[in-house]
Amino acid sequence: MKPAISQRRVTICLVQTSCSAKPAENLRKTLAASARAVKRGANIICTQELFRSQYFCQSEDHEYFKLAEPIPGPTTAVFQKFARQHKVVVVASLFEKRAAGLYHNTAVIIDADGSLLGRYRKMHIPDDPLYYEKFYFTPGDLGFPSFQTRYAKIAVLVCWDQWFPEAARAASLAGAQILFYPTAIGWIPNEPRKAAQNQRHAWELIQRSHAIANGVFVAAANRVGSEGKIRFWGGSFVAGPLGEVVAHAGDKREEILLANCDLNKIEEIRQAWPFLRDRRIDAYGALLTRSLDR
Repeated sequence: MKPAISQRRVTICLVQTSCSAKPAENLRKTLAASARAVKRGANIICTQELFRSQYFCQSEDHEYFKLAEPIPGPTTAVFQKFARQHKVVVVASLFEKRAAGLYHNTAVIIDADGSLLGRYRKMHIPDDPLYYEKFYFTPGDLGFPSFQTRYAKIAVLVCWDQWFPEAARAASLAGAQILFYPTAIGWIPNEPRKAAQNQRHAWELIQRSHAIANGVFVAAANRVGSEGKIRFWGGSFVAGPLGEVVAHAGDKREEILLANCDLNKIEEIRQAWPFLRDRRIDAYGALLTRSLDR
């Protein structure tokens, strides 16, 4: 007789919005969206990347450093109050001012009692046309931790991190049941249509593959709308541990995307597909080199 398994379900919410040039306005919009999500049963709420401002990394301008704030700071205080009031977990993506001249692209994790559990600092920093993040952000130095919240054990990775299987694996090995990816990605001018479509498809596919390879839920929150030269493609989604899409937002409008995640599926899928059991950790030393072609 098959033993009974207690149901452990959690409802997560991804906040997908457009952003104005006014940080206070963006904060109010995200808080309002989060409040609506609470009414619909959300337990964990995740913002998109750098939600308080427009995506300023399209150019290198010292003026944008004024957008950064300390952690703890004013935004964390607002969300700690919100989390405590509504008994929800919040993942918020912020521009962190660590010290004079030292800045990070950081996500804070706030538990349902309002306590600041910790932070994740973006580890992989891109430097591509219209994504000049190396000008602003110091690479993270906290590794890939997971955080035991009231509702689930979670990890946060940020945007460019989503292309790296090593990051997803490390966060999963740290015990994460859900990987959250606050994101700001879209189309740039003059991209051939087919290339743009392929990129969009690859963006979703790589994250769904992390869900499969690690037997976890993956949740990516992206922004929408046009800012400067980028048209952000939205498409926030949640994938289950089989890589199946549990919930998917559109590509043109603001949405609060909710998904019900049955955490029991993680154990079930890992028993059926024991990738973690069959890993050859004795044979992966080459992963610590830049290239095998010396």
